[in-house]
Amino acid sequence: MARTASDGARLALRVQPRAARDEVLGWRDGVLRVRVTAPPVDGDANAAVLALLARALGVRPAAVRLARGERGRDKVVTVAGLTDAEVQRRLRGRE
Repeated sequence: MARTASDGARLALRVQPRAARDEVLGWRDGVLRVRVTAPPVDGDANAAVLALLARALGVRPAAVRLARGERGRDKVVTVAGLTDAEVQRRLRGRE
């Protein structure tokens, strides 16, 4: 689930790098599952995740930033300018 923080909505993610395609799979146990084609090398997968979320949420890429989890599959991102309710609405149907 997304949570509203002072700097925007915070989302817990579980990322699968080197997938067949870039996609937001949906929420599972309060964590947003995401797949990206980029490998987890030199930050490529992180950049792909941030770009994918920006597109899915309809925000500019600079509004989405990595708050935690630079080197692991479990990450926390912050989306500036959105509340948790707005994130839920924009990602509805991805259950």
